[in-house]
Amino acid sequence: MAKPNYKQKQMNKVVEDEAPLYGDVLESVLSKLHLIHLLTACHVSKSWNRAVSSSLRSSSNNRTRIKPWLIVHTQTTRFPYVLSARAYDPASHVWLDIVPTPPINYISAPIRSSHSSLLYMLSPSKLAFSVDALHLEWHHADSAPLVWRTDPIVAMVGHRVVVAGGACDYEDDPLAVEIYDAKTRTWDACDSMPAIFKDSAASTWLSVAADETRIYVTDKCSGVTYSFDPESKTWFGPYYLCPDRTVFSSVIGFANGNLILAGVVGEAEDVKGVKLWEVKVSDDESLELKKIIGEMPEMMLEKLKGESDCEPSIGISCMGSLVCLHNSADPSEMILCEIENRGCRWTSIRNEVASDGTRTQRMVVTCTNVGLPDMQKAVQVGALKIL
Repeated sequence: MAKPNYKQKQMNKVVEDEAPLYGDVLESVLSKLHLIHLLTACHVSKSWNRAVSSSLRSSSNNRTRIKPWLIVHTQTTRFPYVLSARAYDPASHVWLDIVPTPPINYISAPIRSSHSSLLYMLSPSKLAFSVDALHLEWHHADSAPLVWRTDPIVAMVGHRVVVAGGACDYEDDPLAVEIYDAKTRTWDACDSMPAIFKDSAASTWLSVAADETRIYVTDKCSGVTYSFDPESKTWFGPYYLCPDRTVFSSVIGFANGNLILAGVVGEAEDVKGVKLWEVKVSDDESLELKKIIGEMPEMMLEKLKGESDCEPSIGISCMGSLVCLHNSADPSEMILCEIENRGCRWTSIRNEVASDGTRTQRMVVTCTNVGLPDMQKAVQVGALKIL
């Protein structure tokens, strides 16, 4: 159990010196607090701990005070390839330091994330991946991948990790697909990616989203999309998700259980806008654009474009109703879109990791649902500090 910090000691003193709070009054007070403050309240007493749990279950405003977190991971590009991470809570507008567990020690494999909640490292001899909220636990494959790859797409569906494309030039099949089964801890080869991806079979050119049963792969330039079922090892498609000729780049993700597409309008040298579309998944698993969800305000667009002279490369991370868009060429600002019944609510946050002078490092953004047990575990192992 972590030792009480200054705030917790002060709270304990207040409880001792003032009239104690009980029942509905205590729950009402706790229901106004953000998640990071509830962590401290849990340690005041057993009755407060129970009241915290009750307030989380019954409060009607949980959606506004408990939101998915953004985690910005960085890795140095030279030995010993040090990892660091900072988390941002959009509900409380607070940045927190996380002490990450090194997944693979002393190798040059970059840390990556093909879709919002999966973090992984892949080398010719090793695979390590993490899917828990704060990425404190890493799973290691018992054997090496079947194919040597440099820039594949990687996605997790259930207990299966799908690794596709990105093979080295001397491999026979640049579209090779293999699946790592976390239950049996074995690799299994399956049918290659569709031939249409031959010139773009790498995470640089493809956007990936995953749900409970399938992964979806979209060519960022053309919008051509396929889905893959790891259970039957079958590809489905093609589906054409490019909204119109004004969209030159597209990325996909899942928000509120729906597949969405973010399209960048204009040209690489002159970005005019960013729009979000909902993608309809029919009963026969076919895909089609359904409706525009929202359009990024001009002020947010200028922040997303940044000051870099490089061609913008838009990344997307989604969880729940939260969509985060960032420009890999200039990640100093991250644009958040909360999808609501009446449309979208746009905000921007300054990326404190980028502003700390880490632009020369590898940087990955993930989006995750963090609960009180996740925070308590992180504090106990010394991976998270609430100041």
